[in-house]
Amino acid sequence: MHIWRLAVVFVCSAAIASLSGCSVITAPYRAAKNVVQGGVWIVKTTYVVAKGTTKVIYTIGEYTYEVVKAPIEWALTHEEIESIDGLTVKEAIRQGRVKAAPYVVAGRRYVPMSPEKAKEYREEGLASWYGYESGRMTANGEAFNPNGLSAAHKYLPIPTFVQVTNLENKKSIIVRVNDRGPFPSMHNARSGERIIDLSMGAAKRLEFQDKGVARVRVEAIQVKEE
Repeated sequence: MHIWRLAVVFVCSAAIASLSGCSVITAPYRAAKNVVQGGVWIVKTTYVVAKGTTKVIYTIGEYTYEVVKAPIEWALTHEEIESIDGLTVKEAIRQGRVKAAPYVVAGRRYVPMSPEKAKEYREEGLASWYGYESGRMTANGEAFNPNGLSAAHKYLPIPTFVQVTNLENKKSIIVRVNDRGPFPSMHNARSGERIIDLSMGAAKRLEFQDKGVARVRVEAIQVKEE
């Protein structure tokens, strides 16, 4: 049996420390070595130009995130979003006014947390997944990749990197939040109570794609480009 060494990274902030001391992130040594420095995860960024499209590739240890801007005419993954920052969704995306902008779904106004507040984010609850929206655009204008490591969140700034741990099997991954959701549906109003909606690829890595939902812990991580 292969046993991975574990690297334990302590992440503290004044706000968190005043409540519960340091939070602890445990990651496989292979992923953490030379990737975590003083509680900050190091992101390598690569730009690839192909067929007139610029693809941005982010790498954190063993995790890779490919980001491609979607054609503005593409439909949204969540068409129920009515407006962002008082503008039509497509216009807000064109103007780049989506990161922490308020938005409206089914007449309800959602107000995301600020980037500074998001640094303290840690929550446990249910996660679901989505993966049938290939060829659609996320709420920040990116092409949705169902096989990637991405997620939708109602209140985190987009994009944001978070660590997600499946509390049922203790498996953890880092995903990039680039979309909004999950929201209540016509068939299941309680679906809006889920705290995060992961891409199919992320759900597979956490081994709950067959169940559909899992209880998870979501924690913001601090990142900086190398």
